[in-house]
Amino acid sequence: MNNSGYIPKEICFDEEGRQKLIKGITTISKAVKSTLGPRGKTVLIESPQHTNNITITKDGVTVARSIELIDPVENLAIQMMKDAANRTANSAGDGTTTAIVLTEAIVMAGQEYIKPEHNITEVVRFINSYKDKIVADLKKNAQKISKRKLLDVATISANNDKVLGKIIADAYNKVGKDGVVTVERSQSADTYAEVTNGIKINRGYTSNLFINNQRKDECVLEDVNILVCDSEISNVLQLENILKYVINKGEKLLIIGACTTNVINTLAANVVRNGLKFCNILPPQFGYKQHELMQDIALAVGAKYYSEKTGDDLSLITPADMGKADKIIVGQESTVIIKEGNINEEIKNRIEELKIQQENTKDTIARNFINERVASLAGGIGCIYVGGNSDVEQKEKFDRVDDSVCAVRSALQEGIVPGGGLALYELADTWFEENCGCGTESESNKNELVALSILSASLKAPLIQILQNAGLDAREIMNFADLDVVTYRSNNLGYDVKNEKYGDMLKMGIIDPVKVTRHALTNAVSVATTILSTNAIVTHARKNENE
Repeated sequence: MNNSGYIPKEICFDEEGRQKLIKGITTISKAVKSTLGPRGKTVLIESPQHTNNITITKDGVTVARSIELIDPVENLAIQMMKDAANRTANSAGDGTTTAIVLTEAIVMAGQEYIKPEHNITEVVRFINSYKDKIVADLKKNAQKISKRKLLDVATISANNDKVLGKIIADAYNKVGKDGVVTVERSQSADTYAEVTNGIKINRGYTSNLFINNQRKDECVLEDVNILVCDSEISNVLQLENILKYVINKGEKLLIIGACTTNVINTLAANVVRNGLKFCNILPPQFGYKQHELMQDIALAVGAKYYSEKTGDDLSLITPADMGKADKIIVGQESTVIIKEGNINEEIKNRIEELKIQQENTKDTIARNFINERVASLAGGIGCIYVGGNSDVEQKEKFDRVDDSVCAVRSALQEGIVPGGGLALYELADTWFEENCGCGTESESNKNELVALSILSASLKAPLIQILQNAGLDAREIMNFADLDVVTYRSNNLGYDVKNEKYGDMLKMGIIDPVKVTRHALTNAVSVATTILSTNAIVTHARKNENE
């Protein structure tokens, strides 16, 4: 028994360690890559979190997250592969399976091409250098997405489900480029979308006496003044300046701010007895999120944000400090503020700042929060409610819809390239042919040629895997390229696995978002080159069960 506080370690060196890592990589990759493509297979997972302890999915990151191995070194490889998948999911929302396929391909190609006489550090440097150039080419070749192509992206990412694809595409067409579509579980078997053309706040009325639409239990007001403040309103006299204005002009007022019970009762009594049109809701969220969302709401409606943090005195408020909305719909649990018209420059600048902030944020929760803020400012929020006849069916469909929503968002942001793995397949041959002349007798050029060989073989892996999952021979299918390489490259000629025909992948609607493809490649290279550079692996010593 060890009482000194240290944990004994086991160390694997050189080939022994790398072989264990490779075994872990091939294990997770074999499970995940079987889901790739329109004819990919589903994976059955024992899952305590769901009904009957079962999850059925085609979502690569869900499969990856479920895998843990007994051998500690093999499990380290699993954790690294998960990292590639998770980073891709966090950055682009989709492409996790492609990231894992590429990671395995780079590692296996490295094992084949890297010999003892090669400098691994130099090879890795060249791989990263060429990766950056390939990513630049992907961006350069990207095409902007049209409404028709948006439907294609949504359908393909939802595992070629045309019904789900149309629901997702319609939602995005309604919210616009800067709008946000989220995914929730439906309370019924139906899958449907709800789109809010405005700012949605997850706060309802503070008193049901504000309700003026009894049929829907809502307070609906048009052409409304809006007060935005985070300090508690404890006395109605604090609002004297604006209440006088609103009452004398016969106008309407929404107060977004915490009010004491006495203030709420005073406002509600005036609504009931005197027919005044007031409503009050609490500020959304808590802490720093509340402060940032309130700033966004104030900016969107053109109000001054009265905040305790900046020392504002609410008694000094004037009518000019209030914002305006064309319509508000306040329910028991949520509020929608609709403001028609074009977005002004100030709001556009804030949206761009938030997008940059999102790019630099790795935390998924923080990224989703920024998405909500962008949607509030842009005035478009959609929610797709996913239903199913069973918990298992709903979970599987939810994963597909979530992937598709993220893929469409990525396509709108950076454009599209030919799908089915063709974009990377084309670049594999292009880069090798254009640069293979570097392979002269110098040591540096030998290392560079090895890096090119690794990338050339690896970039073809996703397309080959998609064909293999469909029971097809990749060499036989892709041999058409040898007949006319120029036509093949310029026409984006590929094979439609679902409909079993050749054609222009873009015209056939088989497309991938550039953002998804480039993040999958970037994260795969990062993890794979780390594994290729590994020479010693340190793990906690496990107790032998036989002892």
